[in-house]
Amino acid sequence: MSLSPQWLDELRARITLSGVIGRTTRLTKAGHEFKACCPFHNEKSPSFTVNDQKGFYHCFGCGAHGDVIRWMTDQRGLSFMDAVKELASEAGMEVPAPDPRAAEVAERQSGLHDVMKAAQDWFVTQLAGSEGAKARGYLASRGFDAHTTTRFGFGYAPEGRQAMKAALSQFPEPLLIEAGLRIAVDDKEPYDRFRGRLMLPIEDARGRVIAFGGRILDAAKTDAPKYLNSPDTPLFDKGRTLYNLHRAGPASRQSGRMIVVEGYMDVIALAAAGFSDAVAPLGTALTERQIELLWRMVEAPILCFDGDAAGQRAAFRAVARALPLLRPAHSLRICRLPTGLDPDDLIKRDGPAAMERVLEGAQSLIEALWLHERDALPLATPEDKAGLKARLMAHVETIADPDIKALYRRELTERFSAYAFPPREARPFTPRGQFAKPVPQPASPELRQRLRKDPKDELQRALSAAIVAGLIRWPDEVSRNIDSLGRAAALDVRIEAILDLYDSGSALDSQAITTTLASAGMALPAADDFIGVSTDFLAEGISAAEARASLQEAISLMVERPAIEAALAQATERHEREFSDETFAQQQALRKRLLEFDARLRHMASARAAPDNGPTSKQMAE
Repeated sequence: MSLSPQWLDELRARITLSGVIGRTTRLTKAGHEFKACCPFHNEKSPSFTVNDQKGFYHCFGCGAHGDVIRWMTDQRGLSFMDAVKELASEAGMEVPAPDPRAAEVAERQSGLHDVMKAAQDWFVTQLAGSEGAKARGYLASRGFDAHTTTRFGFGYAPEGRQAMKAALSQFPEPLLIEAGLRIAVDDKEPYDRFRGRLMLPIEDARGRVIAFGGRILDAAKTDAPKYLNSPDTPLFDKGRTLYNLHRAGPASRQSGRMIVVEGYMDVIALAAAGFSDAVAPLGTALTERQIELLWRMVEAPILCFDGDAAGQRAAFRAVARALPLLRPAHSLRICRLPTGLDPDDLIKRDGPAAMERVLEGAQSLIEALWLHERDALPLATPEDKAGLKARLMAHVETIADPDIKALYRRELTERFSAYAFPPREARPFTPRGQFAKPVPQPASPELRQRLRKDPKDELQRALSAAIVAGLIRWPDEVSRNIDSLGRAAALDVRIEAILDLYDSGSALDSQAITTTLASAGMALPAADDFIGVSTDFLAEGISAAEARASLQEAISLMVERPAIEAALAQATERHEREFSDETFAQQQALRKRLLEFDARLRHMASARAAPDNGPTSKQMAE
């Protein structure tokens, strides 16, 4: 019988681990955990712990470790299915009937595991051979010794397009293709996915090889991505996998922390320097599933991404994805590496102690959120500051837990008030003196609801769709407008997906962007989506320079307009409350500025009739 991981997770969630273990072992409460003398070996002082939140027990003396099912099999001596049935009865759950399709899937996955193991053994053999000399030289240049090379399973994929097929001839071609090792193209002979690359196995939580990552060794191949990972397969889902989790998990129970870095080479460099509790996502920003995996290990994992702009964008996108998931005692911490350095660079330059200091200085999530938004744009005018507050409150609204949302709103409002309205020097009182002006209060729920229903949102959506279409038509503009697009990503998930593709190091062209959006279920923009806004950059025959200027202006409008709208709403609310000449003047100045923005949009759009605004989604996909 095959039980789904989801059903087993539900079973574990319904059972209190300490209650089951406490029936045969005397437990003592110790903070968030329970302690006891280990039932698996004789000891005089307790080293056995039970953690209900994380759902596992662990002995620091003999290493015994597992969940409630493992306890029933190891301590009670039950078979796996007997343990599951007894626990299911206690939890009021029915054990699913045997599913022939699930059994078929399990059998196919077993065959894929055999293929991946054989491929790993072959890659390791090739590294040791004459063709692997260049790969061995690269490993030596990175300072990886023989122990590190063996521990992480480095290998080498030779240049030949059919080399793997010949080496793994005991497996049928369809199985090699399903495992992601070979690529099938219509009406052409399949060929090896990995060629001329330093290879690294990607393993699941049980240490089984489920995918591979390959680093190119020939710098002259500028048309190929620097790093190439296996595609998603029945064994491998990159959004649910963390590299090195099967090693870092046990290490985190000793250190009490989990470090998240950008790539697997960073993980290996940290391990070589003595930091065994590091993991990495695989070519994408940290996903919600990966955050949940981390929280099963520690309550506040540390994000330690590179000090360059791409690394900080990746860290902030992880922060944005974590906000809706926050729950009591579960958060993230963020540390900043020196600009231009990755963990390996820092360790080589200043030693492991410097890396330890960076980790110790990790910021809380709310601190990182505040600093990122405060420093994202200039704050020279009242409108700029109102835009900062609007962005902060928009992040707060994504938090699901009501208590955490209220606490974030209060602290961020206090930080904003202290920054935007610093205490003024007291004036001596005179009969003609003026009272202090009231400090603007946070926008009311009614005001935020009015903003959400503003019909101008349709114009913002149209502008966003036009920009996405422009980036598909002119993909080189992603790198030229990376900072502005980073701020626009919060307004359109399609722009965030394009930035994820750019940050992954994959080839960025029109086809790659459309494929990425389509595979994520995101609608490609069609001409009807952006009627009324400028699409000069989509016109036939336009020069690259003209398109660049038009697209850059559209991106600027997309980023700046919401900030002005939010500032106008704040000024209107303040004027309704105070009704003074000063508040009226500020409101009218902002209204004039917004009208100027709308005039720019109308002027940009007037040069082209709406039906000719741009290509259809089908044309862009082609």
